[in-house]
Amino acid sequence: FFDPNTHENLTYMQLLRRCVPDPDTGLLMLHVMDKGSVLFQLSKDARKALQSARTAVSVGLFQGQSVTVWELLFSRYVPEHRRQDLLRRYKAGTLSIPKMTALLTTIVTEAVEKSHGRVASSPNTLEQEGPAQVQNGDTNASSNQQDSEQRGDVEQDMEKELELERALSSHTIEVSGGDFHNKKVSLWELLFSKYVPEAKRHELLRRTHAGSLTLDELSRLLAVLVQEAVERSSKAATGFLVDPLGNQKLSVDEAVSSGLVGSELHEKLLSAERAVTGYTDPYSGDKISLFQAMRKELIVRDHGIRLLEAQIATGGIIDPVHSHRLPVEAAYRRGYFDEEMNRVLSDPSDDTKGFFDPNTHENLTYMQLLRRCVPDPDTGLYFLHVSGN
Repeated sequence: FFDPNTHENLTYMQLLRRCVPDPDTGLLMLHVMDKGSVLFQLSKDARKALQSARTAVSVGLFQGQSVTVWELLFSRYVPEHRRQDLLRRYKAGTLSIPKMTALLTTIVTEAVEKSHGRVASSPNTLEQEGPAQVQNGDTNASSNQQDSEQRGDVEQDMEKELELERALSSHTIEVSGGDFHNKKVSLWELLFSKYVPEAKRHELLRRTHAGSLTLDELSRLLAVLVQEAVERSSKAATGFLVDPLGNQKLSVDEAVSSGLVGSELHEKLLSAERAVTGYTDPYSGDKISLFQAMRKELIVRDHGIRLLEAQIATGGIIDPVHSHRLPVEAAYRRGYFDEEMNRVLSDPSDDTKGFFDPNTHENLTYMQLLRRCVPDPDTGLYFLHVSGN
């Protein structure tokens, strides 16, 4: 039996445990998650970790069994909104598997108690138990108190995580670089954007949660991360990346292998590199230009425009088939791109200025920003001097 949410093949009993009773008919129904669920954004390793972690459960359908955290998470005892919240926090790195296990155990226990009610002991039972019940009274009370304290700690941690998420979602900053184009974006959205590597996201969330990083400091760090990611992409659009220490020109593969850039940027930089070396038409196998790739929707238009701007600033539009560069007008006359793209690339007032000058707080084209740079006397590389506060 197939679970359309987790894409697993299960036994009938396993699938039944994931169904919830319909309030009107009492029939067991399987809730099908929305395609935007965090579940579908989890990596294979993240899923595997949940499927490997096990815990013992003393109530409900799982009583006396050792079950995986994954099974508990998708059991009927966990409401959908709680499941999505746990998955979102787990993906963000703010919820560890041990904490999730404790939360799930609490949720399952409370759900069972709510559905069946606590079974009170009758007077006859108390009489039959006699001294044994008295002797164990202190132990049971201590155990109940300990369980209550653990639940309180778990719920308190959960509330802190929700408060942090609310704070990050409500705090917005204006971002000029990348795909945001002077939009106001929440810190939460920025943290989970393509510009912030996963390891860095976990580090920033951990520091913010611990109180060692204020929201204003986090805002500045995220703005820098976005700008650096955009600049790395622009360097790749010239056909190589530059190691400023060794003054070496490296291909994307070489830059990743040497540690100049992180592996999480590999695919994005390869896309920029292909803007120079040429794209391959997946249908004909022919080598095609960047603009042709944009028309065939092999690359996002906004990203393609920034790559074309970088080509123009570094010598002209690249024809990867004939291995030469052309001015914008010449490329247009030869039919390398259409009239609309010619207008976009020729009009500096167009809404395509994706490069930010931190000194003047202006959005510029790549060429405009390049004109403000000065050559380094030792390497000859162009650098933008950033003035002090």
